[in-house]
Amino acid sequence: MIAALHHNKPLRRRLVAGSIVALACGAATVWHGATSEASNAAPATPETKLVKAVSVSPAPAVDNRVAVGEIKPRLESDLGFRVSGKLIQRTAEIGATVKKGEVLARVDDQDYRNRLASAEADVAAAEAVVVEASAAEARISALLVKGFTTRANHDATLKNLRSAEAKLKSANIAFAMAKDQLGYTELHAEFDGIVTATGAEAGQSVNVGQMVVRVADPKSRDAVFSIAEAAFASDQRGKQIPAVTVSLLSNPAISAIGTVSEIAPMADAATRTFQVKVSLENAPDEMRFGASVAGRVEIAGAPVVQLPGSALFDKDGQPAVWVVDSNSAVELKPVAIARYETDRVVVSDGLAKGDRVVTAGVNRLREHEKVRIVEGEGK
Repeated sequence: MIAALHHNKPLRRRLVAGSIVALACGAATVWHGATSEASNAAPATPETKLVKAVSVSPAPAVDNRVAVGEIKPRLESDLGFRVSGKLIQRTAEIGATVKKGEVLARVDDQDYRNRLASAEADVAAAEAVVVEASAAEARISALLVKGFTTRANHDATLKNLRSAEAKLKSANIAFAMAKDQLGYTELHAEFDGIVTATGAEAGQSVNVGQMVVRVADPKSRDAVFSIAEAAFASDQRGKQIPAVTVSLLSNPAISAIGTVSEIAPMADAATRTFQVKVSLENAPDEMRFGASVAGRVEIAGAPVVQLPGSALFDKDGQPAVWVVDSNSAVELKPVAIARYETDRVVVSDGLAKGDRVVTAGVNRLREHEKVRIVEGEGK
């Protein structure tokens, strides 16, 4: 048959034409069926995305702040001589306990003894001159009454007496000063305390006011901290400063409660921090001067909302969050961030109580898109 088709060309043409017609009919039938199914199918509904959300409620945040400082004496005085000289004795050593009025050091007083003796002699000489001038004035006064001398002679004698009395007064003042300077050759403790430092050794020449012994009151202690400027960013005027819990770094179990007694009005030029002093009442003996301590304080702040970091979205370079409305549609809301923490953000403004904030799936959302909350709602 194949050979017959090969030699019979008209028959071969008819068979090919019939095959083409059959294929065309089949394709038309398939296209018509597909068109009918497409016209009968319902239009596709948009996909509802699943998200996680939480219901927020702003609450006052407690700001726990910790700073490291050291124990320093509240009352500490650098004691020095009020006269210069050679230091011949220093009885006070570092760590020694001293009583008020106790002699701590001495300078060579020979020169001051000589000055005192000279002043004493000047007083005796002035007293003799006063006695002589007083007797002369008495004699001239008697002669003047009898008319045996002139008024001018009496005035000159009276002037000599007044001058002698003035010199005697000056001599007495010089004597008192010399006596005081002799007393200044001994350095006395101004109050009961403990010696924390020394500034001169025996045999050394000291000047007026040079620190020889530093004495601190062991009963009054302060915890001193250097606080960064950021801690004073919020306005605390008119607010009561809370109590500070101070504990040893080496042993946190040893602690004391203190109150802020002083805040430096100007920042340190080198560290740009402010010095804050906390007065400690009944501080344990283990809190020695120079000991490192930690100060902890809790400050109640304005109402804030704490959210996971995954809830944050960027809108034109500004922070925002997705909020689910009553129709289950999402809306992008700008927010103000108080601070960023390790795994969460603290929102200070932009959210109200009851707002449902999307916490997972924020990068797949679009404005006014319908969503379905799978968990976290109502928390």
